[in-house]
Amino acid sequence: MKRLSFLILFAVVAAFSACEDKIDLDIAKGISYPVLDAWITNEPGLQKIKFTMSVPYTDNDPAPVINDAAITLFDLTSGSSYPFTFKDNMYSYDAGNKPIGIAGHAYKLHVSFKGEIFEAYDSIKRVPPIDSITYEFKTKEESISGKEGYYATFHAKDLKDAVDYYWIRSYRNDTLHRLEDNFSIDGSYDEGVSDGATFILPIAEGITDYDKPFQAGEKAIVKLFSLTHSSYDFLTQVNNQVNAGGLFAKVLENVKSNVHNTTSNGKVKILGWFGTSAVTRAEKEAK
Repeated sequence: MKRLSFLILFAVVAAFSACEDKIDLDIAKGISYPVLDAWITNEPGLQKIKFTMSVPYTDNDPAPVINDAAITLFDLTSGSSYPFTFKDNMYSYDAGNKPIGIAGHAYKLHVSFKGEIFEAYDSIKRVPPIDSITYEFKTKEESISGKEGYYATFHAKDLKDAVDYYWIRSYRNDTLHRLEDNFSIDGSYDEGVSDGATFILPIAEGITDYDKPFQAGEKAIVKLFSLTHSSYDFLTQVNNQVNAGGLFAKVLENVKSNVHNTTSNGKVKILGWFGTSAVTRAEKEAK
């Protein structure tokens, strides 16, 4: 009993102690699975799908790209189909000025890989416009994080008469520099709290990186994505795992995929998700 108590105490102390030594863990690599990252929107231009093999948690090498699959998107509402071709380490379809994603339409993703067939389904829900973005300049003394700069807020209003699920993503200057991801139900955090109201402040103000607020001349870009309930559940689970940390963090696990093997006696399992969204966007320079 004394030995057990000592080991527990040692583990707690070690967790809170600073350490600069690199420790190489001898962990079994486990099974590598195909991972699909497919998100289709109503935006014009190139629609992209990534298909890779998973790598061990402690492996720093990039995920190997799968280049021998056949991927086709089917619009089940209109009957249209869109073949995705492999180029530049991804599968893509150039929608040009005519988006392939349409609000209110249902979609099926069909993947042929290793002689087996995989399918996933989602639909595009409605999304409100972003009315505007505003800034408030705060000194070090005024800001919670102690960082001086411009703190951005987006303004939008939830759509009435239905439960709507949203994903809010913000960027700095361009869409290559992602800042924050937030999620909302009807402009709040939970179902049944409000309907048709303005997005609450904790969500609306969540587009700024508080450790590095916007500076004069920088631009905040906000995208508001509509989500189905299942896609909302998937993204929030992934977000919780990515941001989990500390002594009492949950053990990482694979979030359930919506990509199903439809081949009789199929043996291959694909991880990841196929999702669809309508998107509205706003941007504004800090000054």
